[in-house]
Amino acid sequence: MKKRKTITTSFIHLILILGACIMILPFLWMVVTSLKTISESTSMNPFVFFPGEAQWDNYMTVIQQNDFIRLYFNTFAMMAIRVFCAVLFSAMAAYAFARLKFPGRDFFFSLVLFQMMVPVQIFIVPQYLMIDKLGLRNTIFALVFPGLVSAFGTFLLRQFFMGLPKELEEAARLDGCNIGQTFWRVMLPLTKSGLTALAIFTALFSFKDLMWPMIVNSDSDAATLSSALAKISSAYSVNYPQLMAAAVLAIWPMMLIYIIFQKQFIEGVATSGGKL
Repeated sequence: MKKRKTITTSFIHLILILGACIMILPFLWMVVTSLKTISESTSMNPFVFFPGEAQWDNYMTVIQQNDFIRLYFNTFAMMAIRVFCAVLFSAMAAYAFARLKFPGRDFFFSLVLFQMMVPVQIFIVPQYLMIDKLGLRNTIFALVFPGLVSAFGTFLLRQFFMGLPKELEEAARLDGCNIGQTFWRVMLPLTKSGLTALAIFTALFSFKDLMWPMIVNSDSDAATLSSALAKISSAYSVNYPQLMAAAVLAIWPMMLIYIIFQKQFIEGVATSGGKL
């Protein structure tokens, strides 16, 4: 039995190592391609994986052609504001749907669920018209606007609030807390894992958002990293080494954040039952 268990464990570890290598390969290919020449990057020879000589000029060219300081600022400002607003407003809405009784509660929550069921592309036109009428195109607020409220966050946090015992609210009200104090001081701190999960997902979705930034912001000063990468690629010719160099410069801050907060990322994803 012990030998069989050892063989089974070794086999599982081998499968996990192979899976990890498959996941890492695209990132390795991206970094290696960013150091190649154009001819090397388009070569059909499968045995030429590493460049003959590292072309660090690809990074210098991309940095000179794009204002990465501005792109970093726009992207992380959008992420920070979206995370703050999504966590705050979703938590308040979720608490109301889970704990408060008011007319039309189930109907309004069904509207939240309906928003989760339909494709997000349906809301792009009305959201764009609202931003255009307000005269806020090519601004940070335009980037943030679709993420001010999260239907997914409302649904996720509602499940957390529903799982808390009612005795906590009763005890808080006996101590003289009103609804707001009960929410802020008693119930909200107990949903820390849910708030962390929502913050992680909101940050990831914001970082990867491509369609909305390209539609609402045509000015390069208001572009994000994802939209800037899309504009580097041409419909007729693509300089793959420079494109991969720009991609490396775009993802390294997020990779650094993941390395620093790896424990929180894993706990948040495990708590929510979702996947990255």
